[in-house]
Amino acid sequence: MAKAPQKRWGPVRSLFYLMPLFILAPLYSYKSHYALPEPVLDPVNPVTSLPQLSEGRILAHAKYLSEDIGYRTVGTREHALGDAWMLQQAEALRAECESVVRAHPKRKLQCEVWHQQGSGSHRFDIMGRRLYKTYVNLTNIVVRVSDGTEEGKEHAVLVNSHVDSTLPSPGAADDALSVGVMLECIRVLVNTPAWEPKHAIIFLFNNAEESLQDGSHLFSTQHPVANTVRAAINLEAAGTTGPELLFQATSEQMVRAYAKVPRPYGSIIANEVFSSGIILSDTDFRQFELYLNVTGLDMAVVGNSYLYHMRKDLVENIEPGVAQHMADNVLTLLLHLTSDESPLPELATGYSRPQTVFYEHFGLFLVYSFTTAKLLYFIFFVVALVVARMTYVDPAPALKKCTSFIGDLLQGLGAVSAAFIGAVVGANLVAFLMAKVLGKSLSWFSSVFSCIALYGPAALSGALASQLLVGRVREHTAYTSLMLLQAFLAALIQNLGVGAGGILFLSSVPFALALLLNKVLTRPGDDISLWSYAVGQLSPLVTGTTVFCAVLDVFVPLTGRMGKDAPAEHIIATIVAVNGSYILPLTVPFVHRFSHRILVRAVVVLSMITGLAMAIFSMRSPFDPMHQKRLFVIHMENITSEEQHLHIAAADGAPGFHELAVSIANEFSVPGSTPTTVAMDDWNSDWDTIYPFSTFLTPYKFDLPLRAEHQDPIEHDFTVTAVNDTVDEVAGTRSFTMVVNHPGIIWTAVAFDAHVLKWTLDNSPPDAFARHHIKEGSFYGHDTWSVDLVTKLQPSNDPAATSDGSLRVNFVGIHEKAMWPGKKAEKELGGRAMKLFEEFDGWLERETGGTVDAMFLGCVGGVAVI
Repeated sequence: MAKAPQKRWGPVRSLFYLMPLFILAPLYSYKSHYALPEPVLDPVNPVTSLPQLSEGRILAHAKYLSEDIGYRTVGTREHALGDAWMLQQAEALRAECESVVRAHPKRKLQCEVWHQQGSGSHRFDIMGRRLYKTYVNLTNIVVRVSDGTEEGKEHAVLVNSHVDSTLPSPGAADDALSVGVMLECIRVLVNTPAWEPKHAIIFLFNNAEESLQDGSHLFSTQHPVANTVRAAINLEAAGTTGPELLFQATSEQMVRAYAKVPRPYGSIIANEVFSSGIILSDTDFRQFELYLNVTGLDMAVVGNSYLYHMRKDLVENIEPGVAQHMADNVLTLLLHLTSDESPLPELATGYSRPQTVFYEHFGLFLVYSFTTAKLLYFIFFVVALVVARMTYVDPAPALKKCTSFIGDLLQGLGAVSAAFIGAVVGANLVAFLMAKVLGKSLSWFSSVFSCIALYGPAALSGALASQLLVGRVREHTAYTSLMLLQAFLAALIQNLGVGAGGILFLSSVPFALALLLNKVLTRPGDDISLWSYAVGQLSPLVTGTTVFCAVLDVFVPLTGRMGKDAPAEHIIATIVAVNGSYILPLTVPFVHRFSHRILVRAVVVLSMITGLAMAIFSMRSPFDPMHQKRLFVIHMENITSEEQHLHIAAADGAPGFHELAVSIANEFSVPGSTPTTVAMDDWNSDWDTIYPFSTFLTPYKFDLPLRAEHQDPIEHDFTVTAVNDTVDEVAGTRSFTMVVNHPGIIWTAVAFDAHVLKWTLDNSPPDAFARHHIKEGSFYGHDTWSVDLVTKLQPSNDPAATSDGSLRVNFVGIHEKAMWPGKKAEKELGGRAMKLFEEFDGWLERETGGTVDAMFLGCVGGVAVI
């Protein structure tokens, strides 16, 4: 019996019937993506009487570090207190371990503790800048848990977190949370009667990550057990909500180990994006790769990264379940890596970069090799060609225009490609208007997903408008062409060695199934069944929503700290357009289901919605009290010129900063002061304490008014001198030791121009006359560091150098007692800077309604010719 003719529904009714899918599939994906376990409070399971990971204990550790001790900036008294507390916790766990062994003498278990202290230096290039680090008497606390035998200690997995926090933050999530997770893992492992490690675990509580990874460098280059490490697990946080993300996995063995965790969250996409260098950030994992040559996993909490390196990185803002999620995954990894099935012994001979595709799909964590992916995607592309030919329907004689199967496909490919280009162009056109014409950049900043409301209609309008230029394309042709294009791109991208092509494979397979289903449900010449649209859209909606959540979680808050000149508006617009094209791929065939008149109406309506969205977003403020603007404030005392200045800077392109600068000048600078920006380059040494992040800042510089406290002499014994000075006129060189003496000053930095031939830093400097930056991090109370140099004497006609080899050295550092609010409890010791900061902070709160978070640093600097 012939199928009954299909009754055509209009676009509204068709969308109405598909609406449950468009709501429920993203909702399922969203809830799955952000799902967290129920926090456990009891440290002992009341049913089994066995130890269990307790989020309550983890957060208690984090709270003590971040609030009871406070801002643990390297070099401060609080940093030293954090070190002492950490050592105390480690020793308590060792005592607990020894007590367990005494109670069960046959159990193979040993816990060892080291309080490492050392000095060193290393090259640390980041953000496209060459930088050198030196450190003095920094510390690490190291705990090794093993079976007590030499064989059991031969291969170890390293687990790392950092005890210190950065300048403007108490660091509850970053990284006291991870410290708590590691302490809980030790407690549970030690008190689990049946656990005896086949291989050792080294827990590194490193005490200097925020000073540019000095602590992990110290361990990797100087600790006696470092050479037993076969793999590293680095625990970090750049946010306070959601599951921790696996964003670096550097061998197939470790990817497969991660696949065993109870709640995996990571993908080849995140791995490849971070490895590409697009995100200008780094972790201690870099030091383990560079100096230990080991593989591993790099994991971090990334949700709500608005609070990253901010004052509100507090335990109260860590979402319930975050700590439990991280701890459960880490403990499972450690149990596997210390078992008989552990890959650690085979990693002793080295490792190769992973040729592995991995991602989560409908609750399953899938892992397969690049070889399998290439074969699978190629086979599917062939299958897609077969399906396309099988389901191809010749157009009715009246519609034929000398077309063929190939001709139809080419026309369809043109339509699909034009829609993608149109979406990107449409979204970026609105981005241009918002940023350059209306001057309303970052209007979506305070809500991760609000950018979809602004750029989604624009992208969709652009995609549909492109179809007006393409002309009429058959619905079935557009559907088939979409399947073939995605299948081809998946195979092509994978063959180029990029595993992210798998995402296109996931979406194109259902298209083939949908076309086969459509052949069963419809007659030749009918519209494509709405069931085929439902089948084809399911995977893109679920997978695309997951990717959308992950990408926006990272990139939207990131725009608040990537600098004024970064094209933030266009970055977010492009993300929305590209992800939107992936989530709603069947938009193109669907619009060609209907008449040209309906397409025109859709473009007009979407354009009107876009205009309305722009009007609404133009009235929005980018910032609110929980999604704040970052403001950087320096009170600079120049001991060379005896001048004092106030410096402010922002790290975003949102409107209103100049107006804020004017208000600050009116309140805190000399009368009639007109704020103007100053150049931010390698020769602006006022901001060298946070170099090279300072290159992202837009700075202003103000004179301070002649208040009584500003007329007191500057009293800081901060000097840069040269000793052991020898000039070899014959060789044309100068040898000397540069000594920096900085009592009470931390995070010192020096910058100078010279042709350095040799020095005592790790890497040889460039063989040219160049600008050099050296930054220091030292333990509390250590006030001197030095570098031995051999420099080349410059010709007397060189305007930037002196013929006797003397150097003009810019130096700067932070007064240890003059950081607000970290040193609020000792504000009387911070002098005039802290008095200004307290007043400034209160004024800023009143003026901005709490929408600005400021980092206040009392800096001391000057110029020395040595």
